[in-house]
Parts: sequence; C-alpha cells; structure tokens
Amino acid sequence: MGARPPRGAPRPPPTPEQILALATREHVPARIAKGELEGKMKCRIWRKLHAEEAKRFDQVYELMGQNPGLVLGDAFGVVQSGMTVAEFMARKERTQRKAAIKQARGEVDNAAVAEFLASLVSAKTEVAVVLAERTVLDTLVTEEPIAFTFERTGRLEKLQVVLLARRTDWDKLLPSLERDPKLTQKPSSVARQPDKRPFSDPRPFLPQVGQPVRLVLRNGITLMMTLQKAGRFDLLLGEPGSEIFVPLHAILRFEPQTPDEPAPAP
Repeated sequence: MGARPPRGAPRPPPTPEQILALATREHVPARIAKGELEGKMKCRIWRKLHAEEAKRFDQVYELMGQNPGLVLGDAFGVVQSGMTVAEFMARKERTQRKAAIKQARGEVDNAAVAEFLASLVSAKTEVAVVLAERTVLDTLVTEEPIAFTFERTGRLEKLQVVLLARRTDWDKLLPSLERDPKLTQKPSSVARQPDKRPFSDPRPFLPQVGQPVRLVLRNGITLMMTLQKAGRFDLLLGEPGSEIFVPLHAILRFEPQTPDEPAPAP
C-alpha cells in the first residue's frame, strides 16, 4: 500500500466575526455556523434537517434586518412572546430596573432605620402617622415587611404612610411646614411596582447623608432637613432623638439644599 499523503496544516479557528457573518447570511444558530467553518455540518444541511427551527430563524433574522440594533436574543424574545419590538424592549427594561432596584436595596445597611422603628415600639411612643390626606395619632405595635400595626388604628399598609414621627417632634415641626398647594389638594398616588416610582433605589441618597436636603412628598409636604440615615426603603431626617421617618415611596422630588435656602429644621 502507498503511503498516505501528508495532512495539510490545520485550519485556524473561525473568528467571532466570521461565525456571525455566516450565521446571519444562512439564518442559522451561531453554533451551526461555527461547525461549518470548522469543517463539520454545513448550514444548508442543518436547515433541511430542522425545517421548523429554520423558519423561526428566518423570522428572527428578518426582524433584526427591520430593526437595526436588535440583537439575536431579543429578536427571539419578540418572536416567542408575540409582542411588538417596542413592547418587548419596554418589558425587558422594566425587568432590568426591578433587578437593579433589588440589588441596590440589598447593598444598603438598614440597621439605623430598623433600630429607630424598634425603639418606637419598645418605648410605646405616641407617633404622628401622616397619610395622604390625614394624620393619625397612635402607638406603633409592630413592623412587618409591608405594613405597620398600630394600637388603635390597626394594620396600615406601608404604602399609605407618607411620614412618621414622634408626636412631640411632629407638633414642633407642623407650624413651620411648607406645602405644595396642588399636591395638598390632590396627593400623588403610589405605584405598586417599585420601578415605576420616582424613588425606589436608595443609593442616590447615600452621598447626601449628613447634608441638608429638600424633599417634596406626595401630599405636598416639603421638608428641608439634614439627611441623617438612608435605609433600604426609608430615610431618617432631622437630628438624633428627633428623627423624621420618610419612606422612599412617598418622595416625589429630592435635591441637595442650596446655600440660600433656609437652614434645616432642628
């Protein structure tokens, strides 16, 4: 028997650009394009053997051609969901925002806020609970993840609370409060979905801890006070021993206080 001819030099591995170009031209998965470039199954053979899947790839690549910038994974999501490109991308953005908010909350220490609420419970301190259109005077009994329970009022969903303070501190603050007349007359509602609220991520507040800030709350109350602590879901303003508790969901506008504004309330 004659000697075998020497093998040629091994072909270089395909580049990502080559794989993408072939996959786009033949409307196949990248792994199939890579295989053809490596000398394995050709794309046209795969399309014959997997006609139904090939149809979906035709739809996906057609969609990508009609929407420059749409990546393969998102195009598949559009085809599989039956949504329009705009609807799918909006849903994807909401999902990403929710994940970002969840991650952000997990990165913030909540001990100071938890200790403040626990101190109100243990001392049975009378508090003023400011809601959208009224103020309740009561004693905090327990705090749950989504609700407070008060001695006389009973269980109140946290989303209803705009502000909470010791009654003595609230009585001192009340006469000097600034209010937005429009919001006082018609308070802004609170979205159930955190990603649809003006503020759900506590991180923007962290650099302002120890500094004076201006907050406009959803019922028109405007606070110009020192930001004492920022927790995962809530802020503490004012001074130690006279804290004002404000949930992030109650805030419509937030800005550092400018030098020409009045000094923070004590």
